[in-house]
Amino acid sequence: MIIEKFAQIVDCCERENKSLAACFLEREVELGDSDQASVLKRMERNLQVMEEGARQGLEGVESFSGLSGGDARRMLDYSQSGPPLGGSLYFQAAMIAAAVNEVNAAMGIICATPTAGSSGIVPGVLLACRDALKLDRRAQLDFLITCGGCGLLIGNQASLSGAAGGCQAEVGSASAMAAAALVEAAGGSPKASGHALAIALKNLLGLTCDPVASLVEVPCIKRNTVGAVNAIVAAEMALAGVTSKIPADEVILAMGSIGRMMPVALRETALGGLAQTPTARKISQMLQGEGKVDLENL
Repeated sequence: MIIEKFAQIVDCCERENKSLAACFLEREVELGDSDQASVLKRMERNLQVMEEGARQGLEGVESFSGLSGGDARRMLDYSQSGPPLGGSLYFQAAMIAAAVNEVNAAMGIICATPTAGSSGIVPGVLLACRDALKLDRRAQLDFLITCGGCGLLIGNQASLSGAAGGCQAEVGSASAMAAAALVEAAGGSPKASGHALAIALKNLLGLTCDPVASLVEVPCIKRNTVGAVNAIVAAEMALAGVTSKIPADEVILAMGSIGRMMPVALRETALGGLAQTPTARKISQMLQGEGKVDLENL
């Protein structure tokens, strides 16, 4: 059975009394050329890359442009000076999301989830929440399998590309994927995961893709932190019994429609939005002339 909509995977889970991860894994084996062990092995490699990216980012990295780097380390130092205002779990997710996306900006190895520009959100949520939920290694791999399955459904119905659909298609999709997987990891039903996906994606509908100097750094890295926190909020709402009045598949289709309506200037071209502010234009001039941004003289 080819799964094209989230409603179909929920029906499959309920009919077969299986989790989202189990159904997504079965479909991956059916449609691909691998057995379950091979899929899990690839997911283990992805998880290791995420863990290493978080470690490197928290130690402190800097991009070649000089435009980003070190913020995750600053957040870590801040968290160690006292309890974060917003709560340790939310802050940790945001911090790890920043760390991984800073590694991406520094040309390090990351796992695109679903894109490089949104690569911090899924690891931010998973690595921050796994201890609180007491997730063993297989449960963590299942988290990634559910994320991947949800991403596939979003991509097939709408888009995962900032150039095609704006940042809602990247950060929005990643946040929705993580929200759905987090509900499942916390013991929620497949239907509740669908509500979390819908809530998370709705919160970020219309988000533009306006990278300064055409680099995946500003505002991309900070948007990853927001996407991670948004995913946890959406998951907790769904676990509390809050439902999305608009079904997940309709929210996904709406995102695709909004992306097609979005002006080209706001879809990864750096022709509008933050990319055309006076400071952003000055940054672009610095990069063209010197190859690196002098942050102190902006």
